[in-house]
Amino acid sequence: MKQPLWKPSKQTIENANITRFINSVNAQNNLRISTYAELYKWSVDNIEDFWAAIWEFGNIQASQEYSKVVDDPTKMPGAKWFPDARLNFAENLLKYRDGSEAFVFKGETRPATRIAYSELYNSVNTLSKSLRDFGIRPGNRIAAYMPNIPDTAIAMLATTAVGGVWSSCGTGLGPKAVRDRFEQIEPKILFTVDSYSYKGKDFDVLPKAEEVASSIPSLEKTIVIPYIREEFDISTLPNAILYKEFVTLPRAPDIHFEQLLFDHPLYIMFSSGTTGKPKCMVQSAGGILLQHLKELLLHTDLKREDRIWYQTGPSWMMYGWMLSSLAVGATVILYDGNPNYPDWRASWNLIQDEKVTIFGCSATYINFLKSEGVEPREEFDLSSLREISQTGSALSAEGFQYVYDAIKEDLHFNSISGGTDINGCFAAGSPIQPVFAGELQGPALGMKIKAYDENGNSVFDQEGELVCETPAPSMPLYFWNDSEGNRYKNSYFNVYPNIWHHGDYIIFHSETGGVTFLGRSDFTLKPSGVRIGPSEIYNVVEEFSEVADSVVVGQKWEGDQRILLFVKLSEGIQFGDELNQRIRKALRVKAGPRHVPAHIFEIQDIPYTFSMKKVESAIWNIANKRPVTNRDAIRNPESLGQFEEIIAALID
Repeated sequence: MKQPLWKPSKQTIENANITRFINSVNAQNNLRISTYAELYKWSVDNIEDFWAAIWEFGNIQASQEYSKVVDDPTKMPGAKWFPDARLNFAENLLKYRDGSEAFVFKGETRPATRIAYSELYNSVNTLSKSLRDFGIRPGNRIAAYMPNIPDTAIAMLATTAVGGVWSSCGTGLGPKAVRDRFEQIEPKILFTVDSYSYKGKDFDVLPKAEEVASSIPSLEKTIVIPYIREEFDISTLPNAILYKEFVTLPRAPDIHFEQLLFDHPLYIMFSSGTTGKPKCMVQSAGGILLQHLKELLLHTDLKREDRIWYQTGPSWMMYGWMLSSLAVGATVILYDGNPNYPDWRASWNLIQDEKVTIFGCSATYINFLKSEGVEPREEFDLSSLREISQTGSALSAEGFQYVYDAIKEDLHFNSISGGTDINGCFAAGSPIQPVFAGELQGPALGMKIKAYDENGNSVFDQEGELVCETPAPSMPLYFWNDSEGNRYKNSYFNVYPNIWHHGDYIIFHSETGGVTFLGRSDFTLKPSGVRIGPSEIYNVVEEFSEVADSVVVGQKWEGDQRILLFVKLSEGIQFGDELNQRIRKALRVKAGPRHVPAHIFEIQDIPYTFSMKKVESAIWNIANKRPVTNRDAIRNPESLGQFEEIIAALID
């Protein structure tokens, strides 16, 4: 029998939001639910009752209540949720208007600044009225090329208060990648800044913003917010105006929140765009609000007194997810810059000094700490920290163990996974269940997910394709410029009709009820036709302290496929035959002979997206003589050069 890494205390269970939710569900439906598994089964067997319960538990503010939860719970895509309700997303995030802290903002080298909920409300009021006076109406798109600063969040809230549709990219994203995104959706306004800082250096944004703005004919105004410099020239930016000049208009005492249908567009999110122009996924205000509140309240156990910080930025879906914490009244920590600058202690100083209770990060970050051999619990007061949330890519069992060994023994390690596509989670944790190494605690409430084998049968304790058999409110309304819906359907419904096919390999564990994510199924390795998930190799390679990171791809070779493994070594380690052979032996013994690569190469860096996912697709394209498009969508595109050199020499 598997032994858990952590079990919740009786007090933790009693005080959890999800326990209150269970009690409410039981009282309203005359049930006797007592476990997460029972609650989950009820949530997917009674879809309408479940989402109605989330509406009530989340205290949704609506000017017109709903009379029906969903028109057809069997229809996917195309189910219409809460079709007659009217609400405003920003109004729900600005329910609290008192003196408690809404935001704490910290830059790499800047002292923390604080914004109360009352101040946030006033700032959104001023900007929203200015947007309305400028002519922004429901459905107009507003884009942001911004760092993770309070002004970005204020612009999002003001945009959605007037019914605008929001889309954002972080300033670290290259101008071509930003152009490829924004020119498709034809925004009327672009928010940007003069500069941003990263690893102690300032970077001028204005030339990049000019390149972006000049390529968008629909743009009527570029609003520039001073951030790093006090003086700069905006004369070359199309229709540019400084923020303070745009918002000098007088304001009314209260925000006029536009009341809109539940499925009014809220966000336009983008695929990573490493193989062509990014897909533009349109997501609804009500769907995002309900999904985020479910995950924050029940899976994350977020409360008003919490202080939550996710290592994220405006290019990633977790940025909006974190901002939805405002609807709970919690304090949101905004951090701009490299969380490891000047060294790994930067993040832990912030957690300690700001008494962060819920800290969110990627698997990459945890693996970085692990490879450095550091133990934050030895140097920092982490008494406030009660939960670490982890997402971005799959984390090995050893990564789970490291958290409890090196960070804190008594905390809820909440590994979650879903996607930009649904702006939420397919699988997540809960504070009333034990945590097992390498496993997400279970499928997320209301998400009827399964693992399908190659014949479309639901399977346990073996690899399968992640599917979702019923609709959920945050699934995309449609793709932009996809009037017939063909691109949307081909992205998720071309394998199993009327069933969402996500493109991840997972294992459902019958003993624990947990779920292990194995990585993307579209880059599965198939040497001699034997299917291998990349994580099967990563999990073994990550056990080597000498290896800081790795990436593996399949290369078409002599009518078959061979495996290429690239390893980034820890500082001070040299790659030689001895380490090469030890890695091979470990893979042969622990995974199997088919898992042993044809070649292992040392690499200086590995490409990642801005949401900290390995860009295996780019390496696969290089290995198989295909072009890598939209390199600006990669956080560190310069890393591709060494892969190109190695593979060119290998082929020649």
